[in-house]
Amino acid sequence: MTIKEASLYFNLGENKMHRIANEYVDSDYKFVVQNGGRTMIKRKMFEDFLNQTTSI
Repeated sequence: MTIKEASLYFNLGENKMHRIANEYVDSDYKFVVQNGGRTMIKRKMFEDFLNQTTSI
């Protein structure tokens, strides 16, 4: 899903989603996918990340 779709789905702001995506793009969490210039979020993997995280 796109950053905009993810922000609506997870009830987070678009800027926050961009910051999270940029921070975790090269981490062990593999929920961020770069498709050319577009940043995409893998929904299920991001949900798993949120379940393990105490604050964002």
